[in-house]
Amino acid sequence: IKDLGAKAGVVLNPATPLTTIEYVLDVIDLVLIMSVNPGFGGQSFIESQVKKISELRRMCAEKGVNPWIEVDGGVGPKNAYKLLMLKSAPKFNIFVDDLYRGGVIEAGANALVAGSAVFGAKDYVE
Repeated sequence: IKDLGAKAGVVLNPATPLTTIEYVLDVIDLVLIMSVNPGFGGQSFIESQVKKISELRRMCAEKGVNPWIEVDGGVGPKNAYKLLMLKSAPKFNIFVDDLYRGGVIEAGANALVAGSAVFGAKDYVE
């Protein structure tokens, strides 16, 4: 994959443990943490995934690697602050970027995917 100039990534469903990807952390560029069980939009965020994101960030630091960490599923304004790590992430492609700049953000994700939270909102700005 990388020999062709592409980036490599992995996806972890909520029930998949981090140990599943530990052996490839040094060669991947992106980890997508699914925070709902894939299948349909509008599901509630699975809170246990906050801990998984934190543990993944710790594992990466211990191995000296820094893959892009993205979170998808049930993400919206009520829980976004739990997931982002603004201090070390270089740039964000999310709608809540400026709302939390300078704050202490808990888990360590670089990017959030928010489908239903945006498209199901009465007002995108809110």
